[in-house]
This record gives sequence, C-alpha cells and structure tokens, in this order.
Amino acid sequence: MSPIEAFRAQHPDVFFLDPAELGRLTTHLRTLQVLAADEEVERATRAGDGNMNCTVRVQTPKRSLIVKQAHPWVEKYPQLAAPWDRAVRELEFYQLLAPFPKLAQALPRLLAGDPVSRLLVLEDLGTQGDYTDLYGGAQLLPTELAVGASFLSELHRVFRQSPPLSSLANREMRALNHAHIFVLPFQPNNGLNLDSICLGLAAVALPIRENCSLLATIERLGETFYLADGPCLLHGDFFPGSLVRTGGGPRVIDPEFAFFGRPEFDVGVFLAHLLLSHQPADSCTAWLNGYEPATDFEPAVVLQLAGVEILRRLLGYAQLPLRAAVAERRRLAEQAVELVLNPSLTLLVQP
Repeated sequence: MSPIEAFRAQHPDVFFLDPAELGRLTTHLRTLQVLAADEEVERATRAGDGNMNCTVRVQTPKRSLIVKQAHPWVEKYPQLAAPWDRAVRELEFYQLLAPFPKLAQALPRLLAGDPVSRLLVLEDLGTQGDYTDLYGGAQLLPTELAVGASFLSELHRVFRQSPPLSSLANREMRALNHAHIFVLPFQPNNGLNLDSICLGLAAVALPIRENCSLLATIERLGETFYLADGPCLLHGDFFPGSLVRTGGGPRVIDPEFAFFGRPEFDVGVFLAHLLLSHQPADSCTAWLNGYEPATDFEPAVVLQLAGVEILRRLLGYAQLPLRAAVAERRRLAEQAVELVLNPSLTLLVQP
C-alpha cells in the first residue's frame, strides 16, 4: 500500500487534495466558504514543483486560487516522513502577520485555513514563477533585492519578543530542517549518491566530511543559531524558491519553516543563494547593507551560516538546479568552508 493509500484509509474524515477530484474539491471549498454556492471548480492542476507540499492551482469561471495541503510526508519524496502540522504553523504565520500591512502585503492573501485537513487557500500570484531561474543565469535586480531585505528587516523587527511566542516554536520542522542542514550532508553514509548528481562530487565531499574543526563549528552553529530559541520571528526558508515574481515585484511564500530564532539564519541563507547563483559581488554587499539588524546582530555568523547553507545545497538532499560542473562545485565548497572557519567579507568576491 502506498503512503497515499494508507493515509486515506487511516484518515477517512480528512479531506485529501487530489486535483483529479473536482467535485470533492468544489464541495470542500464551499464548506470553507471560499466558493459561492453557484461557483464550480472547472480545473485543478499542480502549481509548480514544490518539494514539501501538494500545491494546486484551482480555476473557477470567476477566478484562480492556490490550494496547498501538507501531508505526513515530503511531497517530492513520499518515503520521507515530515511533520504533518507544518501547515498549521504556516497558517499561524499568516495570521500573525495579518495586522501589519507592510508584511501582509508581501505575502499572498490568506483566503481560508483548514487546520484539520492541514490545508490553506491562498491568493494566486500568477504564473510568472519563482526565482529559481537565478541558478540558470538570471540576475536579481537591485529593486528586487531591496524588497527581500526590507521584508526580513521588518519581519525581524516587528516580531522581536522575549520570551518568544511558544505557538511558533515549530520544533518538529526545526528538527527535520536541522538534520538536513547541519547533520546529514556531512555524514558519509547518508544514502545520497553524490556522483549521480555530478560526477566527482563525492571526492569533493570527502575532505569536508573529514575536517573535524569544520564539523565541530557546524555543529555549534546548528545548536546555537538554529535549534536554540531566539527573539525574532524568522521565515525559516528564505531563498529564491520562496520568492514569486509578480507585476508588482517579488512576493514571499512558503513560511512553513517559520520559528522564533536568531535573525542571522534568514540573512545568511539568502546570502548563500546569491553566491550559489553567481550574483555579482555588489549584490552580496547590497543584501547585507540593505538588511537593518538589531543591536545584538552578529555579521560574522551570517557569513558562517551562509557557508553551511552552500555546503548543504551541494552535498545534501535539498539539491538546486545548478548549472555547474564539478570544478565549480569544488570552488563553491572551498569558499563555503572558508566562510565557516574564517568568516570575512573578502570571501564574497568570486574569482
């Protein structure tokens, strides 16, 4: 029995999102008071290639909606378990930001939430897609970079609390993400065949996985700047795949990894993707200068966390559509190791 069949048998009262079942989808959206009594779903298709969740574009004669559901597995890899309540945490994130127009307007509008079925109904931001084309050579405009920096600055500032809100501790998702960022990429027997991704990548990983000083530093960063609670609300997965192009500029999606932690994590992760996508050095500087930190912010830790993110994207399960031969991946890995062990702004200048 497949995970989907087992789930439907175990949870017969939970609505299961299947784009082929238009009648059931129409009925459920009416139950959530999203659709009018005379409004029918005409078409439902997968929206993008999301890793974590089932995301469907729903079209009626009047409009288009996005319906997103979490299952107790990773959508792209059903054999991998994932916290089912991540959709509830995402719903809480939208609800927290709703009273703050500058933040709420950066997100798609929340039309309905169904905590029982772990389902959200969101505004459809259009079909221009996310920013993952950066890895294929696209350039991020300075105005787009500024929008991202402004959003994180405002998010971290508005929701800076001590002690943090316990409702968004999101510990299950943090445990999953911690393993995939700080642990699994550095284990030699993690089940991932790196040479099947890029021939020669396993050899690149070997000295990294044997570098005791590096591994100890990464372990400390994971415990101190990810697993430990912090004062600011973080997006938790702020990278080009969590930004969507619209006619009005980038909008932010997929906050299911959100939690109260240290702001250096969000800033460092996006910096890593500027380097992975070969954005100009000026963009890295603009990103760091555009973010407005609190007084206890540690810039060196941003660089270290950027290095960890680069390494996990090269050596871990969360691969990116990089157009890079093994020589370039080796250069990126070496740059990342230096960022972790000897953080310096000079390392952001790519040869």
